[in-house]
Amino acid sequence: MTLGLEDRLAIGELIALHGHVVDDGQLDRMDELFTPDIVYDVSDFGQEPLVGLAAVRDAALALGDGNPVAHHVTNIVVREEADGRVRARSKGLGVRADGTCGSVTYDDVLVRTPDGWRISHRTLTARRVPLNGVHRSG
Repeated sequence: MTLGLEDRLAIGELIALHGHVVDDGQLDRMDELFTPDIVYDVSDFGQEPLVGLAAVRDAALALGDGNPVAHHVTNIVVREEADGRVRARSKGLGVRADGTCGSVTYDDVLVRTPDGWRISHRTLTARRVPLNGVHRSG
């Protein structure tokens, strides 16, 4: 499969939609973003990966007021792998109610479904140090 412009645009829209759905509290729309068997890997945050739409919804509800009030996604890069998988990498900025921010990288595996593109696997990696910890040698 060769990804055309329409596919790339649709994938970018899908990734951007996540922030709107979550920030608007429309957790019943998660099926527009993820496959039913989504693996949402939050192990970098000390938790087990979430499996399935219900687990992702329940985790968002359990976080309650700890959820960011604004999810901003940017720098979306889409690529097709040699094995035919489609991957996307993007940056996420979360603004909390107290005004503090956090930064993550989303690494996604996407699949085309009869209803359009969906994320089947998402890994969140927190950005905690500049340059990912790389220091100048010398």
